[in-house]
Amino acid sequence: MKLIIASDIHGAARWCKRLMEAIEQEKPDRVVLLGDLLYHGPRNDLPADYAPKQVIEMLNALAPQVIAVRGNCEAEVDQMVLGFPCMADYALLADPSTKHDLFLTHGHVYGAGKHNSINNLPKLRKGDALVYGHTHVKVNEKGPNGIWLFNPGSVGIPKDGTHSFGVYEDGRFEHRILGDA
Repeated sequence: MKLIIASDIHGAARWCKRLMEAIEQEKPDRVVLLGDLLYHGPRNDLPADYAPKQVIEMLNALAPQVIAVRGNCEAEVDQMVLGFPCMADYALLADPSTKHDLFLTHGHVYGAGKHNSINNLPKLRKGDALVYGHTHVKVNEKGPNGIWLFNPGSVGIPKDGTHSFGVYEDGRFEHRILGDA
């Protein structure tokens, strides 16, 4: 099972286009979107390439592959324009090769308590993974109770200046940096 994991696009069309190119190159089985897809939110500056209608078109082209969860910037209107469900607080994805679960969430309802994510861990087994966004900060480390913590960083508004996404394959998480757009 190969996944592309992306979060916090925030309507940044240029960076979403780079993500689309990476998806085409990586050829994942599924694309996981961890919320905050279209709107920049009141705490973020407007991305220089803010064009949510273009992002809608790009993401809708992936609809059959997408597993998405709601971020703190999603609203009902986002669901009206996106061709895949995006309003659940979490999704649970089983990896049959590892027999572990990936708990997919944004980070504002369930989180690891790192870098401004809420400290509200879901009940997971040792070896399971909490996969979250929200903080715009990359994380790939062992967490409490033997669970794995993974945050792909942000496609549109990264805190460290490196626009990024994640890849999950063969039970391992990796960060990938989106090059110049």
